[in-house]
Amino acid sequence: MDKIVIEGGSRLQGEVEVGGAKNAALPLMLAALLTDEPCRLTKVPGVADIDTAGKLLAGLGASIERRPGGEVLIDCSSVDQWEAPYDLVRKMRASFVALGPLLARFGRARVSWPGGCAIGSRPVDIHLSALARLGAKIEQRHGYVEADARQLKGGHVIFEKPSVGATENLLMAACLAKGSTRLENAAREPEIVDLAEALAKMGAHIEGAGSSIIEIEGVERLAAMDHEVVSDRIVAATYLVAAAITGGDVVVRGARPEHLQSPLEVLTAMGATIETPTLPTGSAGPGRAGALRLVMAQQPRPLQIGTAPYPGFPTDLQAQFMALACFADGDSTIEESIFENRFMHVQELARMGAEISLVGHRATVRGAKLLSGAPVMATDLRASVSLVLAGLAARGRTEVLRVYHLDRGYESIEQKLSCLGADIRRERD
Repeated sequence: MDKIVIEGGSRLQGEVEVGGAKNAALPLMLAALLTDEPCRLTKVPGVADIDTAGKLLAGLGASIERRPGGEVLIDCSSVDQWEAPYDLVRKMRASFVALGPLLARFGRARVSWPGGCAIGSRPVDIHLSALARLGAKIEQRHGYVEADARQLKGGHVIFEKPSVGATENLLMAACLAKGSTRLENAAREPEIVDLAEALAKMGAHIEGAGSSIIEIEGVERLAAMDHEVVSDRIVAATYLVAAAITGGDVVVRGARPEHLQSPLEVLTAMGATIETPTLPTGSAGPGRAGALRLVMAQQPRPLQIGTAPYPGFPTDLQAQFMALACFADGDSTIEESIFENRFMHVQELARMGAEISLVGHRATVRGAKLLSGAPVMATDLRASVSLVLAGLAARGRTEVLRVYHLDRGYESIEQKLSCLGADIRRERD
């Protein structure tokens, strides 16, 4: 098992490039199940979750070819299975999004209950009740969801809350349903928009993606897809926080400012200077994006944030900003309204000297603390990178264990941080 070793205290400076979004690439890969024609994705990140999705598709009978530079070719013309097994779905919750496309194309699907990071309860009932509105018969047996529908029919779905996974499942299923489907209170994340754009290239009729109401007119079949994955807004913001926490000056290429409005506002309020540098023609980063430059020339000011569905402050950035708050000039408050178990990094930050008190879903962070390096253990994907960020600014040596969590969503992060001037390396534990 690997660990990340950091000698803290280096100021980050330079340029770093962000690749395609893992959370966009995963449903795009599963969307290939909707057609028997070959699909091509570019800017696919080289992270562990992508490997898991590839194994899932291969297990269903698809042909998967990964090429250098983030290109993935998928051919689902030979798919002859409709079961997503426990061994794969337990590793990555996004695998549950195979349910919609399998059901739409083959009329049946059997998908294990999902796993993934233990950040809190994420019931799939919202997925199942919505698919039932399109005519699916749903049964739950022995840890599996079994769905049957010889022909899905368009329907009116009102989500009880904006769920990204449920929106993706219904969006894909409705593309091959007979008639019109209206999704209300749908998730609005950029990854939803990216999926809708790719489905439209395949011949789907979709309106309203990016808003709370999405309308889909079903078609008989979908064709091939050639699509570039949108850039990863969470990874981009993570590198911006890395610059801020070290008092650095970093350009993040591949960032899309319009997808980062809330975290950029918080960073600016904390004292960071943020600008959009002009890049040479043809040099923009992945995902049809430009770049962002962050300079932090002062001690960060404290923050007050609360996580919320997009376009609110992302829960996937809560841990990173908590690490930054440990170095702020004053006390910060952070409220987590999405997942009830997403403060598991608090006890690990405390091992480094952080003073954080928890009351329910609210954390109060005592700022102006000089953290000390320590052995710490990652508990989930975003918690793992928050410990890396804290280690960059802490005194002495930090060892982050269980970095397989980190590898699920961050591609070559130790190499990229090293190129910015960090003293960081990966070692066998």
